[in-house]
Amino acid sequence: MGEKLNGRSRAKVGVVVIGRNEGERLKKCLESAGGCAAPVVYVDSGSTDGSVALARSKRTEVVELDGEIPFTAARARNEGFQRLRELVPNLAYVQFVDGDCEVMAGWLEKAAAFLDGHHDVALVCGRLRERYPDRSIYNMLCDVEWDAPVGEIRTCGGIALMRADAFEKLSGYRTDAIAGEEPELCVRLRAAGWRIWRLGEEMALHDAAMTRFGQWWMRTLRGGYAFAQNADLHGAPPAMFGVRESLSAWFWGFGIPLGVFGLALWWSEWAIGLLLIYPLQIVRLAMRGKRSARENWWSAVFLVIGKFPEMLGQLRFLTHRYLGGKSRLIEYK
Repeated sequence: MGEKLNGRSRAKVGVVVIGRNEGERLKKCLESAGGCAAPVVYVDSGSTDGSVALARSKRTEVVELDGEIPFTAARARNEGFQRLRELVPNLAYVQFVDGDCEVMAGWLEKAAAFLDGHHDVALVCGRLRERYPDRSIYNMLCDVEWDAPVGEIRTCGGIALMRADAFEKLSGYRTDAIAGEEPELCVRLRAAGWRIWRLGEEMALHDAAMTRFGQWWMRTLRGGYAFAQNADLHGAPPAMFGVRESLSAWFWGFGIPLGVFGLALWWSEWAIGLLLIYPLQIVRLAMRGKRSARENWWSAVFLVIGKFPEMLGQLRFLTHRYLGGKSRLIEYK
């Protein structure tokens, strides 16, 4: 699915693919990245499904992470970048992509051209689409999430083309971040004077493969953990990063239920009526949506429900932060 880069671009663009037990999705990912004729490094986090052998059969450079050190996407991307830098000393741009994604034809060419013409932009991303949005509500929710405004942005996800020098100067991603490492890096990039941009171009197809409520719950819990960690790192002015999201999770996921319970002790069962604030919030969010009615309503429902796993993710981070314990990767697949 890739499109050949021209000679000038090929010499300066490389791809880092990270994955763990992605199976057929990894095959599509590597084929799409390799089709662009850019050097590709695949970083494997302890797969048991033959992913390493598959990557090597595609003549892809492979980095197998040491299982004695906790796996994180941040660590995988950093180690992949280091190997890519060794292979391509004149590397100018690095495309990070997850093994469950397929790079769209022409994306690397267009993204590299944009960075060539905008020297104050460190990172550029494009339109990410869910491959099978109709297979489950949870896949659909991902597709809605990916549909973000174009232009200058504050943060992006893990699929993006980045200036190698800017990435290296900031020491890449925080390896202790088990989630939310991309927006955290964006905060540091912007603090260093760089800009971040989203193009309207098609960038990649993503295959979330979420068919169960439990998968969605764990993914949302991971998001809450990331909000808390980023607020802990960058919550002070002027960034105030992650603070609003963290407070929202605590308010909707803990504060209101606690308040209703407290009032019920004095106001009997009538206090339960205060829980109507949740369906009212669903209506408000659905009416504000800009997609189809189905997508708007389902998104609103899960945005409200999501405050509970987000709150639990916050609690998990605080437990690790202040009571000790080792942070472990939060997986939903």
